[in-house]
Amino acid sequence: MGRKKRKQKREVDELLLDAIFSIEHEWKQIKSLIGRSIEPTFEGSSTEKLAQSKYLFLLREARHRKISAVRYSK
Repeated sequence: MGRKKRKQKREVDELLLDAIFSIEHEWKQIKSLIGRSIEPTFEGSSTEKLAQSKYLFLLREARHRKISAVRYSK
């Protein structure tokens, strides 16, 4: 692989990790809000499921690309 391709791959991998961390935070925040509510609405549950699905999809993509957050720590 050329140097340019490795640099591009690294940038995309870092963007993927950033997306994973932000979606994880969003999902946990929604989950906490739904857990604390007296009567969770259908919209709230749907939003939580959507955020969870996004997070799991990004994790599968990271596993497929063999990305480790330890390697890209800043």
